[in-house]
Amino acid sequence: MPASEPTTKIATRAFRLRRWLWRLARASGAFLILIAIWALLSRFADLPDYFLPSPLAVAASMGDLVAKGVLTAHIHASLLHLLIAALIGIAVAVPLGLAIGLNRYAAGFFYPLFNFFQSISGIAWTPLLIIWFGFSELTIIVVVNYTILFPVVFNTMIGARTVPRTYIHAVRTLGGSRWRVIRDVIVPGALPHIVTGVRLGLAYGWRALIAAEMLVAADGLGYMIFSAQATHLTSRIMVGMIIIGLLWMFIDQFLLRPLEEATIQRWGMVHR
Repeated sequence: MPASEPTTKIATRAFRLRRWLWRLARASGAFLILIAIWALLSRFADLPDYFLPSPLAVAASMGDLVAKGVLTAHIHASLLHLLIAALIGIAVAVPLGLAIGLNRYAAGFFYPLFNFFQSISGIAWTPLLIIWFGFSELTIIVVVNYTILFPVVFNTMIGARTVPRTYIHAVRTLGGSRWRVIRDVIVPGALPHIVTGVRLGLAYGWRALIAAEMLVAADGLGYMIFSAQATHLTSRIMVGMIIIGLLWMFIDQFLLRPLEEATIQRWGMVHR
């Protein structure tokens, strides 16, 4: 029986690898079709080169930016902005959401307020934040932090409120303290909602970051795109767009989605 365990693990890993390769091939097929259409349009459409550069021209521009270190610097700046804003937002949002979700009266009181602010994009605050903080890194961090904060608070609060009361009563009946209930019931029960809120918040925050960098920053992918527009460097603009999409796909596919799936499976929301 023990000898079969390594074989089972190998088979499971092989299955996951095949599934991942199949997903990659399927996704790559869609992108290859898009690139083919793009290449045909740039080749046969009667358009100026700066209007729609070819895939080869964009690839050459990307290689040039990488060789000069420009692209790497902008990617580093954008990821740093996102990381700082995300850490602050999650550190504030999760305890706040749990604290409000533990009390049904507080949850009912704050629910409309959170729903209101969640509907206002962080970009809408940018003009006001520029007045308050100027064209600074702080303005970018606050815009992204705001955008991440409310989805996480909202989902954490909902997660805490949707934990079955039966589990809470069971722990209290067995003599568990309020802290024990929070630690062993509320937090694990709310965790899938929290992770979903983090995933949504980062998705919204990534978009807000690019827009804020266009308006405020002196570095970052958003700044690179916006500054290239002034000199009609369309290839550089498209490089920035491609990198933005690829970076988010990597973050979502290899960091956030596995975390969400592992959390849901760990706490019994789905079965293997």
